Amino acid sequence: MRQQIYRIIGLLALFLALVGCKGNASKSALGRTTGVAMGTGRGFEHINHLIGEHSPYLLQHAHNPVDWYPWCEEALSRARAEDKPIFLSIGYSTCHWCHVMERESFENEGIAALMNEFFICIKVDREERPDLDEIYMAAVQAMTGRGGWPMSVFLTPDLKPFFGGTYFPPEDRYGRPGFRSILEQMHQLWTSDRSRVMAAAAQLSSSLDRLGRGAPAEGAFDLQPVEQAYQKISASFDARDGGWGSAPKFPRADYGSLCLRQYRRTGDERALSMALITLRKMAAGGIYDHLGGGFARYSTDARWFVPHFEKMLYDNAQLAFHYLEAYQLTGDPHFARVARETLDYVLRDMTSPQGGFYSAEDADSEGQEGRFYLWSASELSQLLPEELLKPFVAAYGVTEEGNWEGSNILHRDMDDHQLAGAFSISEDEVASRLARARAILLPVRSQRIRPARDDKVLAAWNGLMIRAMARGSVVLDEPRYLRAAIVAGDFLMEQMQEDGRLLRRWREGVAGIDAYAEDYAMVVSGFIELYQDSFELRFLKDARRLHRRMMEDFAGSDGALFNTREGGENLLVRVKAGYDGATPTASSVAAVNMLALYELTGEEEYARQNEKSLRAFWGTMLQSPFAMTRLVIALDCALAERAELVLAGEESAVAALRTKARQEGYHPDLFISYASRTSESLRLMPVLEGKGGEGATMAYVCRGFSCRLPTTDEREMLAQLGLSRARTP
Repeated sequence: MRQQIYRIIGLLALFLALVGCKGNASKSALGRTTGVAMGTGRGFEHINHLIGEHSPYLLQHAHNPVDWYPWCEEALSRARAEDKPIFLSIGYSTCHWCHVMERESFENEGIAALMNEFFICIKVDREERPDLDEIYMAAVQAMTGRGGWPMSVFLTPDLKPFFGGTYFPPEDRYGRPGFRSILEQMHQLWTSDRSRVMAAAAQLSSSLDRLGRGAPAEGAFDLQPVEQAYQKISASFDARDGGWGSAPKFPRADYGSLCLRQYRRTGDERALSMALITLRKMAAGGIYDHLGGGFARYSTDARWFVPHFEKMLYDNAQLAFHYLEAYQLTGDPHFARVARETLDYVLRDMTSPQGGFYSAEDADSEGQEGRFYLWSASELSQLLPEELLKPFVAAYGVTEEGNWEGSNILHRDMDDHQLAGAFSISEDEVASRLARARAILLPVRSQRIRPARDDKVLAAWNGLMIRAMARGSVVLDEPRYLRAAIVAGDFLMEQMQEDGRLLRRWREGVAGIDAYAEDYAMVVSGFIELYQDSFELRFLKDARRLHRRMMEDFAGSDGALFNTREGGENLLVRVKAGYDGATPTASSVAAVNMLALYELTGEEEYARQNEKSLRAFWGTMLQSPFAMTRLVIALDCALAERAELVLAGEESAVAALRTKARQEGYHPDLFISYASRTSESLRLMPVLEGKGGEGATMAYVCRGFSCRLPTTDEREMLAQLGLSRARTP
């Protein structure tokens, strides 16, 4: 499908050529208008329509001299009525280059005058409107071969893209057109060569209309896409620094999870090694916050040293869960520590008083990227006593001149074993001194001016974090994580629903925007995990209800999920997406949810839904398994030998058995339920019928709903589950 889209690049390249070669010809014609707008202010009036919005990103632009609209019918109607193209700018509040383009172009009154005169200007928060972002990002990638934010797209009044890119400098530089030149050329093309613009827009839109449509499968499934995806992952692995590909390097929890599954299924030591090396290298790098916990969005270099300092909730949710998986498999306390510190970061800095989890923290503070996180050697020497300073400086690669632009990014230059040898102390003493140093520095850092925080609560991302918090509560034996997950789940149900449907966003007491398929799928995923880790039946009930609503509103006839609901806003295309981005797609999350609900309830309809949804993307998985790893994982789960653990008896004893099952080994396809013997429990989960006895604490290990004799011995339970530790490379 992507290849079909890329075939039109040749036609669209015409616009790139025009922008690059005709800038001087049009400046004289447009300069007169610009001069009037800038000279004394005569003729330059604007009304910025963003001031009443709730998105922190849109509010950042509410005082630009641009006549910005949010995406709304008023703006679209005006474009049609005035026969003007739309300039669509998509970004998010913690995006560094979005800030740069705002300072350079959107706050420039001369550039703003061009925008206001010749275009209807619309600003969109990609985190609030992932549907728009996906459609127009596909267009930009087709036109340029790359994507990113800020996204800058020119549309016809009927919303068809005809030119686009990402960040543009304000003026021509190094032979490349600046944003001012692009505005001038887009206006000239629109007024003098309309037919060519419309032809290119129509062809691109036609290709976009097929985006994400899979080739349904017939016959039995097999592991071919799983093996193909694994081979691609293996071929792109960076054996020296971990991770996949080269700079910039992004954490890919999905790649690592597939590797762990491959190891469990086949015993492939390379699969285990790739996952664990990557997790260790990331946790040692500057991409990890060694004082406060949590991961930055990506590393600008291949060795995880220099991060792009923004922190996203969705990254930390997925990575925390992946580190928990690694701890379950290996028992290595290092992985447990990273998971714990990441979850603690979220509780400390990213949790609202109401219990919802905030979205992101910016890369910039005080006008400088990363300033909040950087240290000078002199600062450290003033704060730390000598016995702590020397091992800390050696451990975290601190130099007098600075290891990055005159300051120091903390990263692990030496591990505890190396430090113990260098300072002739035990590894336990090394760990103690480093912990004491971090405990001194973190409160000092917290007094600095913090990066801006995007304090909106998004349903989908909260679902991801609820899942991680709930799993962490059992694996790490931390009840506060379970409390946080329960409070967040209750918050979603109480504050982010309307007439039985989820809402996408909450901020400052106001919820809004119809939820997308990903919101439903990820909240359901979080609630399924939360039920298993709390045994509170209401979360399973809500998971079933929300899943049913999702299928009614978003499922196509082939079983795949549209991103937007039936009867919702009429956009350029209604996309069925299978390709993963920074977060997994709704279809892949929902496919695993279906299997989990099937295992927990025994209802065949969930299994039928799972099979149908996987068939909808079978052809796409065969063609591009590397680009849809989460869906491949869902396929692997569907073909795996799944296990059900049914626990019965007194609650505290049952909880202890559940903890053992989660802590003592890695079984990604294990689903746990509690035979509480209540009528409601039996109604929701008929598979519990006949299990348990009066006062007895028993564990039933089942596969395919066929159960072995119950046991009261935890070692026998673990043996029946096939749980064991891996030898770590």
